[in-house]
Amino acid sequence: MEKQLKLGLIGFGVVGEGVYHVINNTPSLNASIKKIVIKHPEKLRNAPKDLFTTNIDEILLDSEIDVVVELIDDAIVSFQIVKSAMQNGKHIVSANKKMIAYHLEELIALQRKYQVSFLYEGAVCGSIPIIRNLEEYFDNDLLNSISGIVNGSTNFILTNIVEKGLTYHDALKLAQDLGFAESNPMLDVEGIDAVNKLCILLKHTFGIHVLPSEILHKGISQIHENDYQFAFEKGYEIKLVANAFRISDNEVVSYVLPEFVKPGQQLFQVKNEYNGVLLSSTLSDEQFLYGKGAGRYPTSSAVISDIAALRYGYKYEYKKSKYVSPYHITSKSLLTIYISYSIDTEIDEHDFDTIFERHASAERCYIIGEMQLEKLIQSRWIHDSKSSLIVFGNQSTKRKQSIAIDSINFITPTLAYA
Repeated sequence: MEKQLKLGLIGFGVVGEGVYHVINNTPSLNASIKKIVIKHPEKLRNAPKDLFTTNIDEILLDSEIDVVVELIDDAIVSFQIVKSAMQNGKHIVSANKKMIAYHLEELIALQRKYQVSFLYEGAVCGSIPIIRNLEEYFDNDLLNSISGIVNGSTNFILTNIVEKGLTYHDALKLAQDLGFAESNPMLDVEGIDAVNKLCILLKHTFGIHVLPSEILHKGISQIHENDYQFAFEKGYEIKLVANAFRISDNEVVSYVLPEFVKPGQQLFQVKNEYNGVLLSSTLSDEQFLYGKGAGRYPTSSAVISDIAALRYGYKYEYKKSKYVSPYHITSKSLLTIYISYSIDTEIDEHDFDTIFERHASAERCYIIGEMQLEKLIQSRWIHDSKSSLIVFGNQSTKRKQSIAIDSINFITPTLAYA
């Protein structure tokens, strides 16, 4: 049965303001915002002054407020707010992916203890309803893999480097100017935001609890202009892709790395601030979800969807966490990789199981070959600022760890790409 909701909103930034305006202009939601907690009361805001307060207790201790919508950046403060709100019997809607990724198990225990709902569709992939699909549509289907572009900021930067010929720094500034990247973009460009989201997806895809620090990730800031040239000559595009795929009945490989994506692959067509997620399952084969992943209203739409679901008492059930033989993360998998590096970087070729191609010049060197993920994680150069790492796509289809690379006529990179 539908119920009317009284909301307390924590944060009035880009997404918070978007949520405020949507709720005020959508009477069918049967929801209203009673109070908004802000950090800087001196700022001018596009809402009535009497809505705002700096005192969190005006929401936490108000018995009329039954839903707390938490939309701040600080993961530590966010966790304390969410925990206190649950202890006061309030339902939670959050979009703080770092807070959720690091505290998910404790938050699940709290929601069960205090009999409240904890929803966070807005934390992953903006407007794409990926978590609800994993919870409902794929609740009993045996999923084989999930892979996707889950960070709209990095995808926007990569698209503009390739299609407009911008430098990395110019593309990053454009993303910041348009509101797709933060003034401090490290979380996006170093792959940290994507790995936080992947941890959340792993819980809903395979029932796995894992911390972001336990998953290999590398961002896009170290990709060299020669790497873009190499991709251009082969007809590839470079995307930052979050991957998780089964290699046995209870083992899953997971990482966030730049990836060469070929024409014809679903992720090849995902441009600018859009996200795309590809699911592979035993019963329904492949499903592709696509939508905007950055910006005010894409994330606001996911938050609003969670608020609407609370009118009917919706909760995540985490069915995949109840498997008799639970999944766990493994690093025992063979990947096909491309390593580009400066002449003074030491790369131990003995780390490779197989080398397909070498190229060396005074300007840039590269190696293409197969390497165990375990060796890759342990390598000294993995986070070296003078080296870049890009994996070849479709790793999830190579379940027997015998990876065949396409036949490529390798050409020495030049800088004449469009």
